[in-house]
Amino acid sequence: MPKSKVALFGGGPACLMAAYQLSENHDVHIFEKGKRLGRKFLVAGNGGFNLTNEAQGKELQLVYSNHPKLHKALAQFNTVDTRNWLSEIGIETFVGSSGRVFPKKGIKPADVLKRIIKMLEKKGVQIHLDHTFIGFNNKAQPIVKSNENDTVIEANHYVFGLGGGSWAKTGSNSVWMLPFQEVGVQTLPFRSSNCGIDVVWDREFQEKFGGTPLKNIAINAYELNYKGEAVVTGYGLEGNAIYPLVPAIREVLAKNERAYITIDFKPNSSIEMLQSKIPHGGIKPKNYAFTFNISKAVQQIAKMGLNKEDYLNPDVFAASLKKVSVPIQGLRPVAQAISTVGGIAMTEIDEQFGLNNHPQISIIGEMLDWDAPTGGFLLQACFSTGYVVAQKLNEQSNL
Repeated sequence: MPKSKVALFGGGPACLMAAYQLSENHDVHIFEKGKRLGRKFLVAGNGGFNLTNEAQGKELQLVYSNHPKLHKALAQFNTVDTRNWLSEIGIETFVGSSGRVFPKKGIKPADVLKRIIKMLEKKGVQIHLDHTFIGFNNKAQPIVKSNENDTVIEANHYVFGLGGGSWAKTGSNSVWMLPFQEVGVQTLPFRSSNCGIDVVWDREFQEKFGGTPLKNIAINAYELNYKGEAVVTGYGLEGNAIYPLVPAIREVLAKNERAYITIDFKPNSSIEMLQSKIPHGGIKPKNYAFTFNISKAVQQIAKMGLNKEDYLNPDVFAASLKKVSVPIQGLRPVAQAISTVGGIAMTEIDEQFGLNNHPQISIIGEMLDWDAPTGGFLLQACFSTGYVVAQKLNEQSNL
């Protein structure tokens, strides 16, 4: 009996996982519009290649936006499962001090991608490059363009993992939304997540301190608090202490309300400890950086929130280092974000990621409207959703 055919659209981690899991029971075809698979996968490795995270159970689910369908998928294929799968294909991993999971030393992102592709080819998965999804016919069958020819793809099931709106240079964009809207699928505009924030610095500060790291800080916003680092940029701030706050900031900005963050530049010291460093007789501002062990950039940021009298008062300045309020003008655009929210509404899919009105089509990965911070969580959700769809189709093939 011939195997049923499954066509996957997109060469990212969600489709790679789905293809791997489907390959034993199905005739699997991947259609990718670029000249190679996994371009976004490689870009993700440029900032530290977090393949997943050690978080499990409720701890894992709570870092994602509150979508029961996504949470169920994370439980069905969790971070341990991802590490076991990577080991199965020959990629050993280790857990870093932050809980992030990395490939062992010497294994580069390109090595991981090559290994996955090699295993897919070994399992008989057929890869079609330079094949761009351009829409559906009147039977809701996908149409791809290749070499100026339009071809209707006939298959028993279609799996889409065309990605979110970030990293446009890898091929990600919102062009695919219109064809889905035309077949009655609700989509939501892409918005930035895991991105920098816009702050109005004066020109002198930008020129002098642009690129300066702000280490060992804590940032508070809307009852959220994260320790980590940030970097001063020409437009404002970015970094791992900023990104987890973006969802809350985004919602405030969407209401046209004033948004801000509060920075604690000395999270391991109390106000009393800082003030105890002030010598008898006081100190002048030129000695603040040395006395409080802060950078000149931190001194200038703290100064921005004080009037002249308070800035010249070392006790007041010391106390201010614990709570510097920074107004936010906006978020960086989608093109500069690490990830996005938006895409196909979660209400459009069933618990196994099939479209309610088109059950022959499944949606996985960042095409769906969910959110998560960096640290391996974005990849994990892509792997989990790809796995769940594959398991559904595998179970159907065995009936």
